[in-house]
Amino acid sequence: MAVQTVQNLPAQFIQDIGKDLATQITAQSGVPIVSTGIAGISQQPGETPEDFKARQSAAQQFTTRQQSLSGLAPQVAGQDALQAQAQNIAQAGVGSFAPFLTQAQQAATDAGTALGGVGLGAQAFQQGVQDFMSPFQSQVIDASLAEFDRNQQIQEQQIRDQQASLGVLGAGRAGVQLAEFGTGAARERALLQAGLLQQGFGQAAAARQQDIANRGALAAQQQGLGAFQAGLGAQQQAATGTDISRLGQLGALNQAQAQAQLDASREAARQATFLPQQQLDRFAGQVTGLMGGYPAQTQQTVTPNPSPLQTALGVGTTLAGIYGTIKGASAPRLFSEGGRTGYAEGTDKKGIMKVASGNDPLLIDEYNKYVFEMEEMGKEPMSFEQFKMMVLSGQG
Repeated sequence: MAVQTVQNLPAQFIQDIGKDLATQITAQSGVPIVSTGIAGISQQPGETPEDFKARQSAAQQFTTRQQSLSGLAPQVAGQDALQAQAQNIAQAGVGSFAPFLTQAQQAATDAGTALGGVGLGAQAFQQGVQDFMSPFQSQVIDASLAEFDRNQQIQEQQIRDQQASLGVLGAGRAGVQLAEFGTGAARERALLQAGLLQQGFGQAAAARQQDIANRGALAAQQQGLGAFQAGLGAQQQAATGTDISRLGQLGALNQAQAQAQLDASREAARQATFLPQQQLDRFAGQVTGLMGGYPAQTQQTVTPNPSPLQTALGVGTTLAGIYGTIKGASAPRLFSEGGRTGYAEGTDKKGIMKVASGNDPLLIDEYNKYVFEMEEMGKEPMSFEQFKMMVLSGQG
């Protein structure tokens, strides 16, 4: 069976482009993926030298690409000066309230110290009053009693002088008078001494109470001062936080501006870097359009192979035509030899006899061609005698 294939192929340059693209894709599929530089590559156990060399090559290409594209690497704007100032203030402000807290604690301690030593109960009260007794209290009492005694003696002497002038000095009634006077003077002397002591105690108690009040007031002042110091610390920390927040906001604005400038520069570098690739992409799109305009088509036409009978009949017809031609070309010679006027069909007797004998070179040549075609088709050819008979039947 004969098969005829007709292909409509694109232009040769398009075929070349497609072949080159396929070659690159095939080559790229065999390149190992490496995401580190050449410095990070080491041969692994069980890895062949060829595989390791391929990974080294891929790592070297990665390093080269990374260096070539360094201008496109993402960048982050550095810290703004205001942000750095805010950070310094923040670091310096951390714990800035500690001195105020220390002072507040010291004020509270001083308040406790101011109130310290104030005991409770009668004994503590007496001890506290004793501390406030005037160091001159005894001298005042002694001087007062001495003056009382002197006045008593004067009055007693006056009584004696009066009794003497009346002539009753030494009498019983005069003795009773002097005794009563002595008893009253002693009582008054005791009252005087007690009054002096009571007056000193009252003054000491009042002084003690005033001291307690003064200590309470001082402690309250110390506590207020401590609270004030703590409030100052809190206010300072709050003010520091406000400064940090404002400076941070200003720094963020400046950083955003700087980042926008870096992004613009990176975009410009990216466009400049990939301009050749973009042009190549546009060219590839045009080539793709061309390839779409020249689709590859394949058409097949199947022609059944002739059967052995058709082949033999065809050979017989061919030989008949050949012999007819020979007959016309050699008519004079054939007629001189008797020609073929004696044959009803007008055929060449010598030609037929030549075929029948099997010695005709044309017949042998055609049979050889027939055998070759049959062997090409994988079929068994007929014998020469059968082929000769089929040719003769075609002649007849």
